[in-house]
Amino acid sequence: MDWKVEGSAKKTDSRVLQEQEVILEDTGEDSISESFQLLQIDVECEHREGETPPTGGAVWSSKNVQRKQRHWEKIVAAKKSKRKQEKERRKTNRVENSGIYPQHSKRFLRSLTKERLLEAKHSGPRLCIDLSMTHHMSKKELSRLAGQIRRLYGSNKKADRPFWIYLTGFTTDSPLYEECLRMNDGFSSYLLDITKEDCFSLFPLETLVYLTPDSEHALEDIDLNKVYILGGLVDESIQKKVTFQKAREHSVKTARLPIQEYMVRCQNGKNYHSEILAINQVFDILATYFETQNWPEALKKGVSSRKGYILQNSVDDGQPKELQKAKVLEVP
Repeated sequence: MDWKVEGSAKKTDSRVLQEQEVILEDTGEDSISESFQLLQIDVECEHREGETPPTGGAVWSSKNVQRKQRHWEKIVAAKKSKRKQEKERRKTNRVENSGIYPQHSKRFLRSLTKERLLEAKHSGPRLCIDLSMTHHMSKKELSRLAGQIRRLYGSNKKADRPFWIYLTGFTTDSPLYEECLRMNDGFSSYLLDITKEDCFSLFPLETLVYLTPDSEHALEDIDLNKVYILGGLVDESIQKKVTFQKAREHSVKTARLPIQEYMVRCQNGKNYHSEILAINQVFDILATYFETQNWPEALKKGVSSRKGYILQNSVDDGQPKELQKAKVLEVP
């Protein structure tokens, strides 16, 4: 009879262990101890149900369950201790760095950002995103453009010297507006101007500078008296000179980023070189230059090596010139 009792006890303990694992997965760490107590009660009840008292094998199996229970309790205690130590470490770092990096509430930071943006509206540089060409764009291209607008606005909020942004040729019943609402949280609360008017009728033509990679003139500086225009165009078919021709039709000055003046072509597997950037990348360059007055630093911010360009001083002077020539191609 002893072997039957022992086998029954082992099956019971195996089932109890499985229940214990399920409970550990479904409950939080704070209720683990309570779960263990319930499991102990279950084990005791299982032994009391039979008329025959547990033999030595059953006692050994119960001790095995208790040993695993203690093991789990040690793991839980170690995790709690580790979290407590990490919390104390972060608290100590905040105290030590409070003089260097003062902590501000989110409410204060939002208020500061709003103040900077409103100040830019009256005295900062002005940037128009020309959205009058979106009617030919596909749903995928509209989604990409909406994402670029979100990233551009996010960068402007973080800038120490932000621009004031205009979204021109933009109607609230357009597919792009609906896409911006869908993709960009809080888009309707963005601190910028939205108008259905075209940028060419909104400002005097002599104050406009259309930024296009097809221009012959490199942008030298950012003039607070000028209004800079970026073409809000995502075109996977890569139609050339669309924004350049539009600027010429309205007799508006054009300029390109000084990529050719401060960067050189680098060799890559696809032999690909392009000065066409997303509007948020162009804005990152403009914003960085406006803060630093340094074109190389600004271009490094927005022109990735995937475009096939690197800064002129990025070439290692310690390398043999033959190797440098092999890596860098002359700009035609």
